[in-house]
Amino acid sequence: MKKVTIKNTDLEIAPINFGGNVFGWTLDEKESFNILNKFTEGGFNFIDTADTYSWWVNGKGGQSEEIIGKWMKERKNRQDIVLATKVGSETKEHGFDISKKHILKSVDESLKRLGTDHIDLYYTHFDDNKTPVEETLSAYDEIVKAGKVRYIAASNVSPERLIESFEVAEKNNFPKYVALQPHYNLVEREKFETEYAPLVEKFGLSVFPYWSLAAGFLTGKYRTEEDFETTARGGGIKKYFDDKGKAVLAALDKVSEKHQSQPATVALAWLLANPLITAPIVSATSERQLQTIFDAPKLELDSEDLEILNQASK
Repeated sequence: MKKVTIKNTDLEIAPINFGGNVFGWTLDEKESFNILNKFTEGGFNFIDTADTYSWWVNGKGGQSEEIIGKWMKERKNRQDIVLATKVGSETKEHGFDISKKHILKSVDESLKRLGTDHIDLYYTHFDDNKTPVEETLSAYDEIVKAGKVRYIAASNVSPERLIESFEVAEKNNFPKYVALQPHYNLVEREKFETEYAPLVEKFGLSVFPYWSLAAGFLTGKYRTEEDFETTARGGGIKKYFDDKGKAVLAALDKVSEKHQSQPATVALAWLLANPLITAPIVSATSERQLQTIFDAPKLELDSEDLEILNQASK
């Protein structure tokens, strides 16, 4: 498996990032261990989670980090894993929060759940849009200097606050974000391509898109109104089942048939064909789904394929 280096770091990753939101939600501990084993046996090493996954189940989250921590302890493989987690999301107990107090408390709680002394990549998960950027970055400066976090990254942060973060970091010699985790896929293109892509290039960020498969819509398994009632995510992805969404599915069918592949694999390969994208974040709950993920870095789409997909997803 060819590794890529996250920009401005010494972290080497295989070009798929496993999304740990399913651990403790749609997968129990035993099932999670099995998927993690298969993922790493496939040559992949990059795992993404958050301190609040899956808060929508128990009100506060923490299950995903606990499962990953137990798995790494059992496998004794922490040194082989590039581990990303996040801070700042809401729960039933509190709102969005990237204050210094919350970050310093949360990082210690994440380290304990994960059973590790350091986090490789620590994200601002959601901006609370009220904490001064200086305060947030000073907290990151403290935990980086303490060795608790190696590098920092940003997810749901506005372009304006992202720019301000780089200006403040430069001025105060604080850590700078090395990566961006945006919402980006074949049916959600405009915001990243118009608002964030220029900043990615300007600041030299690696990019790890979340909802790479539009919460499962781009797998092609939802073809009728009834299909959306068969999954926990159905309500959230039914909005994609419009004329554009149907055109994207048709394009995925055409390209996947040409390559004797699967729509999900093609959708991920489309992301990987973009030079700005480092590794899509994607989850799987079965070995069959994992295989469609594993196939994506091997699938090289030609210009005709990309044109078909780009036109359908405009």
